[in-house]
Amino acid sequence: MNSESYFVRVDDRRYRPTALTGGAWTEAEQHISPLNGLIVHAVERFVAGRGPDEMEIARIGIDILGVLAIEDFDIDVQVVRPGRTIELLEATVTAAGRPAVRARVWRMAVLDTSAVAGGPDAVLPHPGTLDRWKMSDLWPGGYIASLDVRTVGAPQPGRTTAWISTPAALVAGEEVGALARYVALVDTANGIAVRRSPTEWMFPNVDLTIHLTRRPRGDWVGLDTTVTFGPDGHGLTSSVLHDVDGPVGHANQILTVRPVP
Repeated sequence: MNSESYFVRVDDRRYRPTALTGGAWTEAEQHISPLNGLIVHAVERFVAGRGPDEMEIARIGIDILGVLAIEDFDIDVQVVRPGRTIELLEATVTAAGRPAVRARVWRMAVLDTSAVAGGPDAVLPHPGTLDRWKMSDLWPGGYIASLDVRTVGAPQPGRTTAWISTPAALVAGEEVGALARYVALVDTANGIAVRRSPTEWMFPNVDLTIHLTRRPRGDWVGLDTTVTFGPDGHGLTSSVLHDVDGPVGHANQILTVRPVP
């Protein structure tokens, strides 16, 4: 296996995960975070194959239908709602003969709205000014071990702000866009602000929804994250997303909360 990347391309549709995708809940299963970035990469390759247009990805909604072993899988992309200024695409990840992940991606026209741009979220301290946090002390798995994590202050139960980066490539020997590399790290949010010890409680997410107000830049993903557990076995991880220039959008993950058997 290639230890310098999360995936190796097998053919136009098929990919092979490496040991770096090993999950935090079960190391024999894939962590969903790198796969999310790969889905965006597949969508962008699909779009590029049609020729240039004036739209960018503004929303990514990912539903996790089941766990994925560290085995080959396929990604297929299709148009759900065509349009010249707004379109909806769907990507399906198929593993072991069944759909394992479905993602719907809204692309929208790019317009100059800089005169009215703004929002309430402040810029985070630069990751270069922060100390590294060894997240692998809390979580196992090849994916977590591959990360460079820098926290803004000490992590608190249910509340942490952190920067995430990785030296690993998303796909071995393949040029990957900045957005796909960015999205490949966003699902880490559910592991940085744990409310209860993962040796006592399980709280995996069954989805990830990302809304972007601008295209992120650079190699760092900033996560200003809050985790809430409800009284009925459900939880929510909510993050303001940043790059080094400031906020870029929001992400939400619904959780299934239950005690470790």
